[in-house]
Amino acid sequence: MAAKLYDLELSGNCYKVRLLCALLDVPLEIIPVDFLSGAHKKAPLIDLNPFGEIPIFQDGDLVLRDSQAILVYVARKWGGESWLPTDPAGLAQVSQWLMMAENEIARGPNDARLHDKFGYKLDIERARNNAARVFGLLEKRLAKAHWLALDRPTIADIACMPYVALGHEGGVPPDGFPAVTSWVGRVKALPGFIGMPAI
Repeated sequence: MAAKLYDLELSGNCYKVRLLCALLDVPLEIIPVDFLSGAHKKAPLIDLNPFGEIPIFQDGDLVLRDSQAILVYVARKWGGESWLPTDPAGLAQVSQWLMMAENEIARGPNDARLHDKFGYKLDIERARNNAARVFGLLEKRLAKAHWLALDRPTIADIACMPYVALGHEGGVPPDGFPAVTSWVGRVKALPGFIGMPAI
């Protein structure tokens, strides 16, 4: 039986899950959520995720929230060592980029996009300053490595790429960062890659 993803097509966090499942050829039933009507904050979805957020991932009796946690689960169940290693050093190196996706990227290019594309009331100057810092940090790393964590693509790249690639929708395109732009291109070239609107 296919796993279920309660999904919003324009959400970069939902897209991360769709992308990894596509790369790993994981059967996935995508259930669109009427986000504008607040369906994610009402039954039955609020019963699946009391945080009132999407994505929500359901595999049999297991229900998971938070895109990074879902990536960890999908990678371990279907991706083996290649996408999320179990050795301490490799696991930690991937994990530190998952934390960046959840923090610096979320408060940088993601917040800028929320402001410009969806009209969220937030400190846009701070979001854009955060985005510039994020792109600088990524550029420094990717100027000397093809992938964020290891010598191959991992869920670190899947977690971080979407909101970086969507930066133009928040007035913060990564155009001035050639190593970042090349990395986004490498992710897009992975066998099984799928896009989303604006990527």
